Amino acid sequence: MINPFRRSYTVEELNLFRFMRSNKLFAELNNEELMNFVPYLYLREYKKKEVVFFRGDPSQALYLIKSGTVSLFIDIDDKFETLTSLGTSQSFGDNALLYNTKRYYNAIVESEFCELYVIPQANLHEIFNANVKIRASMFAALAAQFNQLTINLFESYQASFGFFDLGQIYQRLS
Repeated sequence: MINPFRRSYTVEELNLFRFMRSNKLFAELNNEELMNFVPYLYLREYKKKEVVFFRGDPSQALYLIKSGTVSLFIDIDDKFETLTSLGTSQSFGDNALLYNTKRYYNAIVESEFCELYVIPQANLHEIFNANVKIRASMFAALAAQFNQLTINLFESYQASFGFFDLGQIYQRLS
């Protein structure tokens, strides 16, 4: 049965929801749940080589790439190693979903122009506190991402056995 009192959405909102759902963190949320984020989606424009954040900065926002490319780097001494390059509908700064975290990589714009939706951490937690289902869904997606990163780490270690001490990772968890 159709609910005549159900909220209808504009074409722009539906397009935004489709975009958000293309990201794994938001993939399982319905339109009503996604609507909670709309007031807190701040569109920022960046230029090539502009820094979004540095390693060690407080994790204060989640970023969704609307257009352009962002590269994630780790810096060791004066050397930079590229971890990955991200494009449209991908997110970074995911550890902003967790309290009291710092960035563990640098994020720098690689394309000539880049548009990012920025969702401040305070607003994320406000939404999570008001809606447990949203929090559970997004944390399940985050856990799946971290699980895949762990799998990738172990596969990389097995392929290049001996280049780093995997035991150090587990010692740091204790």
